[in-house]
Amino acid sequence: MAARGSERILDALEELVAELPGRVRGSRSRLSGQALGALRALADELGLVTRDEFDELELRVAQLEHRLRLLEQAGDPPRVPGQ
Repeated sequence: MAARGSERILDALEELVAELPGRVRGSRSRLSGQALGALRALADELGLVTRDEFDELELRVAQLEHRLRLLEQAGDPPRVPGQ
């Protein structure tokens, strides 16, 4: 399954590389926009997260770790919501 995913990625990248010379003849801004759009679509299809999403999750994990340390230092057992 992973091999098929890798093949799909390689196929998509090869297609992008093959299209680039033809697109270079056009406007650079159009090329940049189209290439960026194609890369974003590929990232979405592969289920990759954006840098902003990653940074947000990293911050949330750091906040949760901090809260956990505060609870551990206070000697209180962590509370589970709804119990």
